[in-house]
Amino acid sequence: MEALLNTGSTIDEGRLAKGGSKYTDDYTKECAVCWMCAEDFTSLGCPEKVAVISRDRKYSVALATKVTEAMRSGQVFIPRSIWANVVVEPDTFSTGSPRYKGAPVFVEPTEDDILSAEEVVMKMYMGGK
Repeated sequence: MEALLNTGSTIDEGRLAKGGSKYTDDYTKECAVCWMCAEDFTSLGCPEKVAVISRDRKYSVALATKVTEAMRSGQVFIPRSIWANVVVEPDTFSTGSPRYKGAPVFVEPTEDDILSAEEVVMKMYMGGK
């Protein structure tokens, strides 16, 4: 499924991040999540987890699904975090800020493990070391 990705803060993401809890299970449960509407969730086969994949298909991240009426069909939301940063488009259009809102992505069911924040950093930015 093609979708537009939006990212942003949630109350608990902010509380955990500012409180120094980025490496906790609570932070992973709050932020390693892809919010979507019931219609899109059903069209994907009601998966427990999805892979959100960058437009160029170079990067992907496994996330838990969260069905919510806050989302519209064709749009997904990931709380601001290391998981969202994996698929956020880096082009800043000379603004100095990446495309945190409205970036095209692909979403599909996955059986991949949801990585902790530390595991994402090791895999994506440290070459798996």
